[in-house]
Amino acid sequence: MNLGFLNIYWRDMIRFVRFRTMLFSSLLQPALWLAFFGIAMSSSFDQLMAGVPVPPGVHAVGYLTFMAAGIIAMTTLFTSLFGGMIILFDKNWGLMREILASPMPRDHVIIGIGLSGMTKSFIQSLIIMVFGIAIGASFFVGYDPARIVLAVLGILLFVGVFSLGFLFLSAGIAISMETPEGMQGIMTLLTMPIFFASNALYPIDAFPEVLRVISTYNPMTLLINGIRYFAIGPDFIAMGVSYTYSVTAICLSFAGLLLFAVIMYLFARWRFEKAVVT
Repeated sequence: MNLGFLNIYWRDMIRFVRFRTMLFSSLLQPALWLAFFGIAMSSSFDQLMAGVPVPPGVHAVGYLTFMAAGIIAMTTLFTSLFGGMIILFDKNWGLMREILASPMPRDHVIIGIGLSGMTKSFIQSLIIMVFGIAIGASFFVGYDPARIVLAVLGILLFVGVFSLGFLFLSAGIAISMETPEGMQGIMTLLTMPIFFASNALYPIDAFPEVLRVISTYNPMTLLINGIRYFAIGPDFIAMGVSYTYSVTAICLSFAGLLLFAVIMYLFARWRFEKAVVT
């Protein structure tokens, strides 16, 4: 049985751990986002919403809790979209030519990069959850220890499938690019609409009809739905908007992410089969 993808996985993880600057910046940046942007905006929004009546028996959460789920998703998106950059560096350094010439199937490169990127996303998500709770995010309120464990596993399941989808997309683009600047330009171009056309920082109810439809099926929105369901609960109110997530809706969100990941894997595999690295 060929386990070449494990070599790709361990090589990328060793590089992630050894490059201290990359390691600490990838962990510190989302924490700073949550600390500065989250706390600052939370003070403003919570003050504006202070006079909005909350129906009896409804669980109300502050803006910090609401957007903390979005920060987890944002970090996963950034990590995943730029995860394929290592493939481009390997091309420029001549390593990818040697890898593709080896007996290892080409799809093992995709799988190895996907698994390493997913592991990084797990680490970052756990750190953000702990840090968010430390600065006041109301995650897992009223949960017993067993339910907290299940909720965290549910969040990681959503994060894992989401990250795989965008890592496969990034890998498929990277193998087709020639320069890091071109790769970075495309990733930046993709990041903005995916992030801002989602419910990461604000409700989508007031969006124009077309944008609301796009946001509803945006993979990032599907991820955030799962995070909020597990971390906050199936029924809560935030920023004056009531949120109710049924088990069916969450299963459909997960199915949408799974379909996205499969399509992106097929895209990446197609690009790797066509790739000629000299």
